[in-house]
Amino acid sequence: MATKEEIYAKVSATLIEALNVEEDEVKPTSTLQGDLGAESIDYLDIVFRLEREFGIKIPRNELFPEAVLQGDPDIVQNGKVTPKGIEELKEKMPFADLTEFAKNPEVNNFSDLFTVALIARYIEGKLAAGKN
Repeated sequence: MATKEEIYAKVSATLIEALNVEEDEVKPTSTLQGDLGAESIDYLDIVFRLEREFGIKIPRNELFPEAVLQGDPDIVQNGKVTPKGIEELKEKMPFADLTEFAKNPEVNNFSDLFTVALIARYIEGKLAAGKN
């Protein structure tokens, strides 16, 4: 079983390669979109590379469940994620700390949840569960 440090190092290397960024730009708190410049097409590439690197299967919308926020008025109202939506996100993203996001749950801030550390936590959970 890989250590947290080994997982983080592999996640960082994967993101450096996928997003063509410098090593010093990738920190635990770096957001994929805001800090590292990821675009929606990059998420597919990141998932593919993580699957290959760690020998796991990442189901569609599991790591990046943006579809949760689309179209349901019980989930999003006036550009903000509702309390029901926060609960839905917690269920779909147990690896994410939604504490800060829940204080100001604007849909526009959702992408800020996706940090290097969050991806490493997700991978740790997948590996610990042995889900392939």
